[in-house]
Amino acid sequence: MNSINLTGQLICQNDEEIAVVTEFLPRHIELTRAEPGCISFEVNQTDNPQVWDVAECFQNADSFALHQTRVNASEWRRATAGIKRSYSVTGL
Repeated sequence: MNSINLTGQLICQNDEEIAVVTEFLPRHIELTRAEPGCISFEVNQTDNPQVWDVAECFQNADSFALHQTRVNASEWRRATAGIKRSYSVTGL
């Protein structure tokens, strides 16, 4: 099976969105890295404080799907629902 890779950006529109990401991101990273099948998970603020680079790698399609299911029901998703995302997924 191929690994699944998601890359892209989380793009905040204002200081309030930056504050939400800053508050909720550490727990989101912690929970994701603990998931079975998570090979790597990085979310880093760029030189532009409104933009965060995202790079995820999961073992296979099943582990990626489980991650998506967990995230969609998470506090992170509720808190950041209105924040723009620009992602691409390879390996599916």
